[in-house]
Amino acid sequence: MSLNRVVITGCGAVSPYGQGAEALVEGVWASRSTVQAMPQWGRIEGLNSLLAAPVPELSVKEVLSRNLRRTMGPMAVYAALAAREAVAQAALSEEFLASGEVGVAVGSTTGSPSAYEDFYRRYLPDEAIDGIKSGEFFKIMGHSCAANICLTLGIRGEQWAPVSACASACQAIGLGYLLVKSGRQQAVLCGGADEVHPSVTGVFDVVRAASQSNAEPASAPRPFDRDRDGVVCGGGSGILVLENYQAARARGAEILGEITGFGNVSDSEHIANPHEDAMAGAMRKALAEAGLDGSRVDYVNAHATGTLQGDRAEARAIGMVVGPEAAVSSCKGHIGHTLGAAAALESILVLEMLRRQEIVPTLNLANPDPACAVVDLIDKLEKRNLKTVLKNNFALGGVNSALVIGRFES
Repeated sequence: MSLNRVVITGCGAVSPYGQGAEALVEGVWASRSTVQAMPQWGRIEGLNSLLAAPVPELSVKEVLSRNLRRTMGPMAVYAALAAREAVAQAALSEEFLASGEVGVAVGSTTGSPSAYEDFYRRYLPDEAIDGIKSGEFFKIMGHSCAANICLTLGIRGEQWAPVSACASACQAIGLGYLLVKSGRQQAVLCGGADEVHPSVTGVFDVVRAASQSNAEPASAPRPFDRDRDGVVCGGGSGILVLENYQAARARGAEILGEITGFGNVSDSEHIANPHEDAMAGAMRKALAEAGLDGSRVDYVNAHATGTLQGDRAEARAIGMVVGPEAAVSSCKGHIGHTLGAAAALESILVLEMLRRQEIVPTLNLANPDPACAVVDLIDKLEKRNLKTVLKNNFALGGVNSALVIGRFES
């Protein structure tokens, strides 16, 4: 069976910097933190983390009709906007989108948490569903983002929606890669979305993994830093267009990069605590599929969220697979942990790093933890010869995923 090369021909973003991939790139290269205090969350008893990196208010009425918006929570709106941008950059025609040759693989942690809140505030007091509109269900279903993208763009190919917390977008990109590589689809819109909500931050707070640096929002999170104290949740959506190389070449599409490997393994030791062996396993599988060994990796874009255990385990795993001289940084200090959107937004930044031949540093890395400094932690913008990047994303529940993203060579 002949397998296809899989290239990236479009990307779109909604991030804590606002709408558009350009806003994301400009904000990160300017080293601007998007983390802010959320004093309104102080009313929630027991919530200790009052920080987030939310998406600023967007004007969408001119872009998305009321009929489309009635089934969308904020995260689905983000996903639809990012998908539109990605499709426009890739120059995919309406006919091609409706041909059945284009699919969607877009994940999230859950359905819209704000829609869940609205639903249960109406339902629980009197256990009544009177007054709940029919569109509410479509906001809270797990595949809300994928379904609404298909509806918005008229896509009739395969629809997939990985719901695997912080690894959702990485799995979605990996799935899109496999669908195109195998020939099941000519192109796939893939990525993820999530939204800021106190209940989401509360989940990390309950497991003692949320940052409590409430007095200094811009200093958190601090991946790999000695003084890191946990996750700051962010919101947004990232969408990539993955396409069969031959088809992309035939229509003269601009190629932004190439996916050459995907690894995805389960850690069955503990549902919450990360282990470097499983992380390393995902990286090794991705590299093996790409036909590479660790010595060929020029840079690792780490999952690193700023938790005590997770950052140390990942640094050790990277050292095991790529070696102690591996150049490593995390984007979480800039935009927080965007959960189901993380891998996609961070992959867009990886593509820009490949284009510029620069590595973006980890923001807020002032005092590297010696236990994490078993690799080369990048703390300032660096010019590097970048050809091959390893992209990590991990999730509670033992999900460990990795992608190999390469600079395109014809």
